[in-house]
Amino acid sequence: MCPKTALPDFGTITIHYRPDKLCMELKSLKMYTLAFRNLGIFQENVVNRMLADIVKYAKPIEATLVGDFMPRGGVHTKITATYKK
Repeated sequence: MCPKTALPDFGTITIHYRPDKLCMELKSLKMYTLAFRNLGIFQENVVNRMLADIVKYAKPIEATLVGDFMPRGGVHTKITATYKK
């Protein structure tokens, strides 16, 4: 949800990661992403925050998170954040 207008944002989050000793459980990941549903946060912050949480809790060897958001005001937004150990 846009923190300025409170209008909903729609997009697709794609996660590519190479696990080390831990991996993400699909149901937990789904519940985690739903927590962002009504949170007033900018699109760039969503991608960076999710990547930071994945790195903190799953401790992957490497991870890339892509947020591909629907146009707002005629502007398409695609944000990529990457982590390497």
